[in-house]
Amino acid sequence: MENADLTLLDIIANLSHPIDRGRVSRFNISRSNVWDGAIRGFKRATYSETCDMLVKFTDDTGAFEDGIDAGGPRREFLTLLMNQLRDRPIFDGPPWRRFLVYNANAVREDEYYLAGKMIAVSVVHGGPGPHFLSEDFVRYLAGQSSFKATIDLVTDEEIGKALQEIESAASVEALQECTLRHSTMLQTAGCLRHTSTLEGKRTIVSDYLRWYILDRNSSVIGRFKEGLSALNFLTALQQYPTLLAPVLFHSEEKLTALKLERLFKPDLSPSGSNRRLREGQTLGYWADYLLDCEEGQAAVRVEDLFMFVTGLTSLPPSGLEPVPKIEFLDLPFPMANTCTNTLKLPLLDSYNVFKSRMDYGIQNSPGFGCL
Repeated sequence: MENADLTLLDIIANLSHPIDRGRVSRFNISRSNVWDGAIRGFKRATYSETCDMLVKFTDDTGAFEDGIDAGGPRREFLTLLMNQLRDRPIFDGPPWRRFLVYNANAVREDEYYLAGKMIAVSVVHGGPGPHFLSEDFVRYLAGQSSFKATIDLVTDEEIGKALQEIESAASVEALQECTLRHSTMLQTAGCLRHTSTLEGKRTIVSDYLRWYILDRNSSVIGRFKEGLSALNFLTALQQYPTLLAPVLFHSEEKLTALKLERLFKPDLSPSGSNRRLREGQTLGYWADYLLDCEEGQAAVRVEDLFMFVTGLTSLPPSGLEPVPKIEFLDLPFPMANTCTNTLKLPLLDSYNVFKSRMDYGIQNSPGFGCL
């Protein structure tokens, strides 16, 4: 039984206790090929998930970006990594409801184990969850006994069409004819059977989906779970499924203008000063710019703006420390420090200029366009 007093932040904090902040595992990452650098880093003989992560990004000419990782580069790397992981050939299914599928080359490269470990490390080290796995699949990983997948998870058109025909059968005779026509497919999954009632079609479809998603991929699911056990994440998932399962599957909850406006705390000059008046005006510009981002009236999205400041596109399960803040600059373009979650807004005389400078500054930042 889950402890009702524990929060998600409590669970992640407990999982992170073994991390030794005095030791680091290094990752050298090019944004043009995040996956390649990630594989090298996770496969390095000296890598340990109990070490802190030191991430260095290189630009296209090979020069290192500014050195010490106090959290910002790590969060950006883990965000980009989760985005890349979604499109790996070890996954099948709709884009935001993925499940594991057997791939011989990925087995040779031990990619299933690495994928599980990457997810556990991302969540516990302050990055995002994957947010692309099928909820049914995640509930299975969490130890749920029932499995209630739907036909729309099947990307193979012929198989999907066959299952739809079985599910749509309007009489026992039509169901028997349909199962006979697709007998080879059903026999492969071990769910070919004679049925004398129309209700039997639901069992046939359900059994086939379980085989298609789970049973035929059981060996790679097992290896994935071994990786997911890093930092005791899988154990915690099975112990606290209500809190941890939503970290892994897709959620419709998005960043909004209001959330960001409330999240960022402004560092203001003394009340009554001329500079304070300009900062107050700029905060109005900032609130309107957030709305423009949310409503598609700016060149960037709310997620792009959050990535610019924090290295994340969503609030991480571990919480965000330090608290994001706003400072003000007598410079023409915005600046950000992803290690301190600080956004530095330019003090300008009109909203149109402010908006164009914000668009330009964010669009020309190193990580823009990588998602």
